[in-house]
Amino acid sequence: MTQEHQMARTLSGRHINMIALGGTIGTGLFLGAGDSIQKAGPAILLVYIITGLFIFAMMRALGELLLSDHEQTTFIGFIKKYLGPRAGFVMGWTYWLGWIIVAMAELTAIGKYMQFWLPGTPAWLWEMIFLGLLYMMNIVAVKAFGEAEFWFSLIKIIAIVAMIATGIIMVLGHVRTSAGVTQLSTLWSHGLVAHHGSQLLTTFQMAFFAFLGVEFVGIAASETQNPSHTIPKSINSIIIRILIFYVGALLAIMVIQPWTHYSADNSPFVQVFSNIGITAAAGLINFVILTAAASSLNSALFTTGRMLFSLAPKTSYFAQLNRRLIPMRAITFSAILVAVAIGLSYVFPKDAFGLVTSTASATFIVIYVALMITHLAYRRSADFKTGSQQFKLAFAPVSNYFTIGFMLAIFAILLLSPATMVTTVLAIVWFIVLTMLSVLRVKNN
Repeated sequence: MTQEHQMARTLSGRHINMIALGGTIGTGLFLGAGDSIQKAGPAILLVYIITGLFIFAMMRALGELLLSDHEQTTFIGFIKKYLGPRAGFVMGWTYWLGWIIVAMAELTAIGKYMQFWLPGTPAWLWEMIFLGLLYMMNIVAVKAFGEAEFWFSLIKIIAIVAMIATGIIMVLGHVRTSAGVTQLSTLWSHGLVAHHGSQLLTTFQMAFFAFLGVEFVGIAASETQNPSHTIPKSINSIIIRILIFYVGALLAIMVIQPWTHYSADNSPFVQVFSNIGITAAAGLINFVILTAAASSLNSALFTTGRMLFSLAPKTSYFAQLNRRLIPMRAITFSAILVAVAIGLSYVFPKDAFGLVTSTASATFIVIYVALMITHLAYRRSADFKTGSQQFKLAFAPVSNYFTIGFMLAIFAILLLSPATMVTTVLAIVWFIVLTMLSVLRVKNN
């Protein structure tokens, strides 16, 4: 193992653009959109637009930080630099563990998705196969990871583009379905807001979690060939992707058939394709969802390996790179922890495992808030005043404060909602424990 701490910059602009794009398209859109439509109606479009604007502001702040110092291997380095080692310790380990738990959930989901086609096969077998393949991709070469993520993202994009194209063709052709003639007025013919708006606020948390992972471009930034060019391009295109892939897909879904026809229990994509006579819809969407889960697992292995590498002391076992300049030891250890999911699928209750996953998701809100506070500290520092000041966040610091307020409002919704109250409290307990550990760590050092 080499002692060199500079990772290889072998991800191309094509890779980083797809990584950023894939980070904004997850299973939340394919599976969770049905529940969102049920609770908000067509108003869900506005919810996604508002949430997307604040996510875009957060990403612009992150992009400005990334371009201010190319030596930082992850964005957690900026939190440590501007908010102190204790904040870096808490956020770093939170981010690492959060992705470990998300990866475990995605791995378990992969086993279930494969049983859709092969119900007689054990889920643990498919979990082992997928984890093994993605692990090999991550340790062979950074470019191999980039290629895998490129094709994973492409499959998701094709599915969404197909959905949007179907909607446009059906509207132009006034195609008749069991729900009536396809026309734009279908969007508002049954009202613009569901349940008189009583459940509208809860959909903001759903929209937020649908974007979870968009910050992944910050982890990949240290390994791009030309970060000064690829990072701004990828981040600036996020708002366009939100409008096209989220708003466009949801708009098409609610135009083809009234929003009142969708069930919260099933994917609206499956329901739409089934409604227009494509009997293989369930299988097609299951394949896309399987791809989304594999993409998330692939990104999680990449992220957790880099996070552990950056959190470990520079002379420690996990802070070493192999001859390909990949943190193989950190990736291997993270993969071993993720593999625990294979055993958990037998002995861990389903509801409890989902509870842990929700807790991990709640912690991402605090991480995003920490990013915005870090950006505020950077703007007040000498680094900003004497630096090149590239890719500046517009309207800062006002945009910072509004974004922080929005994130905290979502956290409050989680805390006050009966369905997510327990998970949010667990997240708070996690931060308290980590903060206490950070105090002990500082004292020992």
